[in-house]
Parts: sequence; structure tokens; C-alpha cells
Amino acid sequence: MPDSENAILIRSLPWRDKVAILSLLGVVTILAWLYLVDMAMGMNMGTMMSGDSGGMMKMRVWDSSYFIAMLLMWVIMMIGMMVPTAVPMALIYAAISRKAAKQGITLVPTSTFVSGYVVMWSLFSLGATLAQWGLDTAALLSPMMVSNSPLFGASLLIVAGLYQLTPYKDACLKHCREPARFISQSWRPGSWGAFRMGLEHGAYCIGCCWILMGLLFFGGVMSLYWIAGITLFVLLEKVIPFGNLGGRIAGGAMTLAGIAMLVVWIKS
Repeated sequence: MPDSENAILIRSLPWRDKVAILSLLGVVTILAWLYLVDMAMGMNMGTMMSGDSGGMMKMRVWDSSYFIAMLLMWVIMMIGMMVPTAVPMALIYAAISRKAAKQGITLVPTSTFVSGYVVMWSLFSLGATLAQWGLDTAALLSPMMVSNSPLFGASLLIVAGLYQLTPYKDACLKHCREPARFISQSWRPGSWGAFRMGLEHGAYCIGCCWILMGLLFFGGVMSLYWIAGITLFVLLEKVIPFGNLGGRIAGGAMTLAGIAMLVVWIKS
């Protein structure tokens, strides 16, 4: 389905609906980023006060309260990173839903669709938290949640780069780059149908980006530069005309960088 059709659908949406959807998603995104900035600054301040590279943060223990805190961090981080990339899909869902309502089908709020999307990324966040726990236990992460193993860091880059070149990545990205086609082909009526569509879109989105999120363990889970950089990369992959080609070029660059790191590590 051509990009022009996506644009036509978005233009057909009443401006009040556009303002409401963009305002809601914008507020959610801003609140998530405020939380991330506050947490990152708090961690940096703790490191400075400790007087070394880890200090007090080395005392952390993976008890239930710490696990819940890390899970909350991942959920909010995924909301801050992925909700902005879902804006075109949300607008097109609203436009198609509005057209369906004119044919007598019950109008379901766009928030129901977005809720399914957020739930799917929350499930991913649970997996990311478990991964962080395992990496922490294996002493592969520093107190600032950055890989302290050159082998692990290089492996992350290589896997992330190679995945960018696979047909699985292409298939998932195609769904994310063609919102109108996805909504039309996956349309289900009612609130549960909208929620399921959100879940399905979230699953495709995870298929696109799961290993890119893994790169946070390379650059720093609480590095605002890495969080913003990955967010921008994912957004551009989805929306610019040659985003899929750019993703492949980036994949090649990541693979080469990982191999270079591996060679340096082997020689050292």
C-alpha cells in the first residue's frame, strides 16, 4: 500500500482526533522521558558521591523490590522509546476506525489499540529485566548497567548487525512501515479486537527492535544518549522512504565494528 494512502488516511482524520491522539501520546512520552532523565541523573550523582566507578551501587541485591524497580524502569523506558514510533500507526488506526464507525461498526477508542501495544512491550520489559538479572549475576555488567566484557559487547554488536540483514527483520519491518496495510489486513471489531491488534503490532515491533534494545547493555541501560539514539534509529527505519536500506547499512556497520572489537580483544 503506497505511502500516499497512509497520508490520505491521516488527513481524513478530524483535526480534533489528531490533536487528542498526539497530545495523549506526547504527554505519555514526555512523562516517561522525565522519569528516565531523573533516574539517569540520580545514578550519575550516586556514582560521583561514591568516589569511584561503582561505589554504593555495588551494594545492590536482586531482591523482589529491586527486581520490581528494574522492571518498572524497563517498562517506562520502552514506553518512552517506542510510543513515539507508533504515532503513524495510531493515527491510521483512528482514521480506519472512524471510517468503520460510519458503516455502523462500534467506534473503539484509539487508546485501546495503544494499550495492547504497550502491554506487549511491557512483556518484553519483563524479559529484559530477567536478562539484566542474569547478566548482573554473571558479572557481565558494571554498576552503571554497561557491559564490562569486551567479548560480550562485541557479540552484541555482531548479533545486532547480522539480524538487521535477515528476512525476519525485513518481514517485521514491512508491517511497521505499512500501517494502512497492517490495519486493513488485521482488522478486528470491538474493544478486544482493537486490543489484539495492538498486541500484534507490538509483536511485530519487537521482532524489528529486540536486539537493538539489547544494545543498551553495550552502551549503557541508563545512557540517555544511547536511549535517544536507538529511539531515533527505530523511528527513522519506520518512517523515512529508504529506512530499510539505511537499516541494512547500519547492520553492516555494526557487524564490522563488532568484529573489529573482537579482533582487538583477541590480540590484547
